[in-house]
Amino acid sequence: MTRIGLIAPPFIEIPPRRYGGTELFIANLASELDARGEDVTVYGNGESRLPCRLKWRYARAEWPLDDPMRSQLKNEDHTAWAIHDAAASADIVHLNDIVGVPFTRFVDLPTVLTVHHPHVPALSEQYMKYPDIHYVMIAGWLAKREAMPNMHVVHHGIPVASYTFSAAKDDYVAFLGRMAPCKAPHLAIEAARLAGVRLKLAGEIQPTYLDYWEGCVRPLIDGRQIEYIGEADRATKNQLLSRARALLFPIQWEEPFGLVMIEAMACGTPVLALPGGSVQEIVKDGVNGWICRDVEDMAARIASLDFSPAICRQIAATHFSVERMAEEYLRIYDEITTGTTAIEAAELEA
Repeated sequence: MTRIGLIAPPFIEIPPRRYGGTELFIANLASELDARGEDVTVYGNGESRLPCRLKWRYARAEWPLDDPMRSQLKNEDHTAWAIHDAAASADIVHLNDIVGVPFTRFVDLPTVLTVHHPHVPALSEQYMKYPDIHYVMIAGWLAKREAMPNMHVVHHGIPVASYTFSAAKDDYVAFLGRMAPCKAPHLAIEAARLAGVRLKLAGEIQPTYLDYWEGCVRPLIDGRQIEYIGEADRATKNQLLSRARALLFPIQWEEPFGLVMIEAMACGTPVLALPGGSVQEIVKDGVNGWICRDVEDMAARIASLDFSPAICRQIAATHFSVERMAEEYLRIYDEITTGTTAIEAAELEA
C-alpha cells in the first residue's frame, strides 16, 4: 500500500460542482485509488467531499478569483503547508500545480507533477530546474514539446459507468465549456447555424472573458435555435451530453486534454472537433467523431451524422477509464518509490 499525498489548488471544491477540470481529475484518481486500498490524502479545501482522507487549510471554495496577487499568495501558502504535512506522512507527493515545484527542494520525498497546462516556455524553464520530479503529461503531443528527463504520458480517465448513456438522441448538438475565445462557443454557434440545427450551450462565464461573452456570444443567443442553459452541474451535464446528436469542440488553442470529449463519448455521443492539442489522440475519424477542417466542414458533418452510440461508449470505457488511469499512476508511483520500472517488474515476476 502506497501513502499518497495528492495536492490540489485550494480554490475549487473536489469534485467540482460545476467548473473544474483539474479538480475532476483529482476526484476521479483519488476515489479510484482509495477503492483499490491505497492510503490517499487529498489536500484541497473544506468544501470538498471525497471517500478518502481530506485535509484543508482553507475552509471555503473561492471561484472565480478576483484578486490575482491575493490568489497567488493563497495558493503558495496552501501548497507549502500541504507539502510540509505530506512529508511527514506520505511515501510520495503528487502535485497538480507548478506553484509547488520550488517547495520540493525542502523535503526528501519523491514527487510527481501532473502537467495540466499547455506548453509555455516560462513553465518549461521552471520544470527543467527540477529534473528529479517525475512529470506526467496528460497527452502525447504535450510530451513532445517538453524536455524534462523524467516524463510519462497518462491520458485522463473517467468513471464511465457514472455517465448516463443514451442511444436515443434529441434534435440538437451541444457545446460544453468556458465561454472563452480559446474554447470558441461563437464558432459552435456558427456551425449550428450553417447546419440549420439547434445548439445548446453550457459553461461558465468568467469575469476575464465578460467582454467576449457580451460582444461575441450573447448577441447570437435567441433562446430558440441557439440556447444557453448556464453552468452545468453533474446532472445537467449528463442530460445535455447523453441526448445530444454530437458535441461540438471548435477549439482555438492547444487543448492539453479536453475531458468533455471523453465525457461525451461515455454518454454515447460523438465529437466534432477542430484540430489542436489532444484532439487527434481522442477523436478517430468516422469512429467516435470527426476532426473537421473548419467551421464549414463541421456544419457539413452535423448534417450527416451516423455514429454508433454504443461504440462511442465502448471507446471511452476501453481507452479512457478511471481504472486504466489509476493503474498507470500506480506503476509510476511504484517506479519512483522502489526504483523498479514496469518492464523490470515484469521480468522479475517472470
